[in-house]
Amino acid sequence: MLEGASILCFANDWGGDPTSKTHIMRILARRNRVLWVNSVGMRRPMVTGRDLRRIVAKVRRSFGGCREVESNLFVASPLALPLPGVALVDRLNATMLAAWLRGLCRRHGLERPILWTFPPHVNRLVGRLEERLVVYHCVDEYSAFLGVPRAALMRMEEDLIRRAHVVFTSADQLCQERRRLNPNTHFVPHGVDVDHFARALDPATEVPDELRTLPRPVVGFFGVLAEWVDLALIRDLAASRPAWSIVLVGGATVDLRPLRGLPNIHILGRKPYSTLPEYCRGFDVGIIPFVSNALTVRANPLKLREYLAAGLPVVSTPLPEVARYDGLVHMAQGSGGFIAGIEAALGERSDAMDRRRSAAMRCEGWEARVETLSAIISQRLGSASAVAVS
Repeated sequence: MLEGASILCFANDWGGDPTSKTHIMRILARRNRVLWVNSVGMRRPMVTGRDLRRIVAKVRRSFGGCREVESNLFVASPLALPLPGVALVDRLNATMLAAWLRGLCRRHGLERPILWTFPPHVNRLVGRLEERLVVYHCVDEYSAFLGVPRAALMRMEEDLIRRAHVVFTSADQLCQERRRLNPNTHFVPHGVDVDHFARALDPATEVPDELRTLPRPVVGFFGVLAEWVDLALIRDLAASRPAWSIVLVGGATVDLRPLRGLPNIHILGRKPYSTLPEYCRGFDVGIIPFVSNALTVRANPLKLREYLAAGLPVVSTPLPEVARYDGLVHMAQGSGGFIAGIEAALGERSDAMDRRRSAAMRCEGWEARVETLSAIISQRLGSASAVAVS
């Protein structure tokens, strides 16, 4: 495990549901000093209530200063002009952010930090933060998200890939594409908090009241209901099998009106991460009903391993990273395929089979993933060529 290092981490905003970034940095903070920099934004805000609330929240957090949220893990909220892709604004933001971050690093004892970024649009900060190593950790095809300045983001990412000392990806396709620009690119898939989700197998774990009385089977989903979730497929499932309960746990960033009006679709909203094993215990099957596009074919859904760690059989849209779990997952296309997959999965529920699925995740914990990341970085730190890239 990496030890005694300073890490300057660029990621999404701290405080939401744990992502791969959260799990990785929490483990690294046990033996290193981590400064987590909240999102500087990849898309330009629109005049909507949601975006306005986000702007107000970011301004408030920035005035809150840098705070220690866990031992050795500090969170800072930068202020930046939200116009990514505009060259003059990008240069101005980079100059202001670099000066602000150098001051924070000095104040909190981070000397010659490892610059570890998940988003690609901080490329202009490379070489300005007295960093000893640059790590780009790519977990999505960022240019495929809706609302981002696609061409500009692709240019920023290409520049960052070329200048990074190490590139990590969470999907093999992301790895193959980025290795063309940087041979020191490594595929390290996501992990899972096995102990947390295996609580679903414990008879003492109580099923939430809102699930306990639903007609079975309960076909469950948790996660953000975003543009990559196939709402039409979910609606078709519910309409084709009115005796099934379709349960959706998670916040939404898209209009959910297509799901309204069907009594067996239950939209429960966002729930605390700590309670997800309880919901898993109330599910009979976990589903990953994604559309197939440039974003999802490069995705490695966290919920896949979380469902399996909870002992659930899984039915998913055919995705390359999900296909690696052949034998544990039913791949399905369209509502007919999903219905057949769910019916097959329902026949695979037994204490023994549930525990087998959970046990299969034991070697895929986050600690093991961080050890892999650490070994690669430690080797690179030992190289004489590990100097700041200009």
